[in-house]
Amino acid sequence: MAKPAADKAYSTPDAEPARPSPGPSTPGTRRGVFKIWRSDGTGGEFKEYTTTVSEGMVVLDAVHQIQAESAPDLACRWNCKAGKCGSCSAEINGQPKLMCMTRMDQLPADTPTTIEPMRAFPPIKDLVTDVSWNFRVKKRIAPFKPRKPDAPDGTWRMQQADVDRVQEFRKCIECFLCQDVCHVLRDHHKHEEFIGPRFYVHAAALEMHPLDTADRVSDLKNEFGIGYCNITKCCTKVCPEHITITDNAIIPLKERVVDEFFDPLTRLLRVFRPKPAGRP
Repeated sequence: MAKPAADKAYSTPDAEPARPSPGPSTPGTRRGVFKIWRSDGTGGEFKEYTTTVSEGMVVLDAVHQIQAESAPDLACRWNCKAGKCGSCSAEINGQPKLMCMTRMDQLPADTPTTIEPMRAFPPIKDLVTDVSWNFRVKKRIAPFKPRKPDAPDGTWRMQQADVDRVQEFRKCIECFLCQDVCHVLRDHHKHEEFIGPRFYVHAAALEMHPLDTADRVSDLKNEFGIGYCNITKCCTKVCPEHITITDNAIIPLKERVVDEFFDPLTRLLRVFRPKPAGRP
């Protein structure tokens, strides 16, 4: 199972012996059992921990409490604890989620809560995975290339509807949960051929920008593997920012690929129409 460098990774060279934590002492608390994946990057296993769960706690609170009480060498990544940095991505009871946004009162209290690292990326230690592949992918996508200003003052004129269309995509916090849940990466390991939902969102934000002039359609078909996506919408379901990844980003990009390469009228016109300068 594969997993990145941590924003805040908690680890010490030698684990201290487990120390029992005090039992619940106030109303609204309970004892919670957690099965957490422990690994050195080459192999691992689930280890069971018990700690006090109190009202309002999220999973990240419980992990921090376990670090303080019984597992000081447990590594996990986190930063803002507000659902905006995307650092604390993990799989909770088998579902890709942000630990800081998953409330304990939303999880079953009568069974252990399992916490493990994202499966689509190489493991480093415990809950920390190596997501650097994502940043290399982003560099492969043609950057924003604006058209020349069309107003006398050197600015541009745009329709508000065109501006609004791409704003949704800018909410992405790069938690990579959509990448983790995607079966093309998670199960089939097509990392060299497929850029994943996060970067289709990025490509859509550029392709649909009213000022952009770069052409990424050929790359989407030939280099970025958009044909592998079978629009199961699992990426949309796990997005903590509720971006409509499948319907608003991936499907429109697929339509552009079809129009460019598979529409018979377009293919006929291409025979008689020269390619624009600088376009593939």
